[in-house]
Amino acid sequence: MLPRTSAFSLSNIFPALALILCVLDVGAQDTTVARRGSQREQVDLIDIGRHLFLKHPGVRNDSAAKKVGKVYGSLLPSAEYTLQTAFAVNLTGNAAFYTGERAEDNISNIYLNLTYTQKHQFVIPLDVNIWTRGNRYNILSDWRYEKFPQDTYGLGGLTQADSGYLIDFSYIRFYQTILKTVAPDFYLGLGYDLDYFWSVREVGLPPGKVTDFQRYGLHPTSTSSGVTFNLLYDSRRNAINPEPGNYLNVVYRPNFTFLGSDANWQTLLIDGRKYIHLPGDGKNTLAFWTFDWLTLHGDPPYLLLPSTASDTYVNMGRGYIQGRFRSKNVLYLESEYRFGIMANGLLGGVVFANAQSYTEPSSGRFESISPGWGAGIRIKLNKFSHTNIALDYGFGLHGSKGIFANLGEVF
Repeated sequence: MLPRTSAFSLSNIFPALALILCVLDVGAQDTTVARRGSQREQVDLIDIGRHLFLKHPGVRNDSAAKKVGKVYGSLLPSAEYTLQTAFAVNLTGNAAFYTGERAEDNISNIYLNLTYTQKHQFVIPLDVNIWTRGNRYNILSDWRYEKFPQDTYGLGGLTQADSGYLIDFSYIRFYQTILKTVAPDFYLGLGYDLDYFWSVREVGLPPGKVTDFQRYGLHPTSTSSGVTFNLLYDSRRNAINPEPGNYLNVVYRPNFTFLGSDANWQTLLIDGRKYIHLPGDGKNTLAFWTFDWLTLHGDPPYLLLPSTASDTYVNMGRGYIQGRFRSKNVLYLESEYRFGIMANGLLGGVVFANAQSYTEPSSGRFESISPGWGAGIRIKLNKFSHTNIALDYGFGLHGSKGIFANLGEVF
């Protein structure tokens, strides 16, 4: 069996470069120095970078936790090696800010990543989550460009890892949603989703082999265009590193030929999360995540079918390679326990377990469960926005394993 992408991230070996870039943003923050010896002072990588490279003693203190217009920025260059990409370099940026000063106001976040790999894969995702003053509106953007050849293994949860082969494609995504408050922490909204694939082809197949992709419907181009109807409940105040709270996002997406879609099809996405302090008087967090994606009607394009790591931030299914499982329906459940290691907040840890199940193309039933599990560390990059560098080692069935890196919590 092929292992899950075995990624080795150099961002934890060369934090100095990241720190030099991070300190460029310090001017946007309150940099009052905390008194030495304080038991309450929190430390992040920017504090360490300021001390090592700029010779500033002490640590930064946030004298105004909520101030409209104050930007908490993080910038992290890194390099990694994976079976999926070979050698890759990427630059990840995160900017968080508040539009209101009430305790109930949510933090807004803009996330941008640039990745280029030895296999000439190029990825630029831009994810925006903006809350207006008083949480009256929530504006969500998911825009991306990908030139990303990747492995596929066929349809269903019973496929074998040695059945993988390469598919090549270019892809543009434009998702735009706006939600309005209808009750405290409860929102309704509308959106528009556009997916366009071109230059789609299978690579390196032996002559005469018929793949699940071909049987399902292989086309060199594909356009999917549809509206979305959104229901959101979100009692979290910081989606970058959630404290206790609840999150439920339900998205119904019908695609129509009169909007430019190649075919009519409908999907339903249910994304639910819960966070609790455990123990109740501490800061450690027990988190739960369910991500269920169902095809209600028609046939979505093969490359838009639910698959491992097909969520917005490519995080579901730690322990398996991206795209390892794929089908018209998926049920997914994950739990993670997050705990502190150092009293100053610089270092923490997690343990996690997940399970994913996909319907089989022949029966349409869920016939298998693929579990994943593992542990990781959290390094505080920016203590004001609570942004962590996440480094996890995950395992799956039949020797599947690998390192997974993320800016911010996995969910």
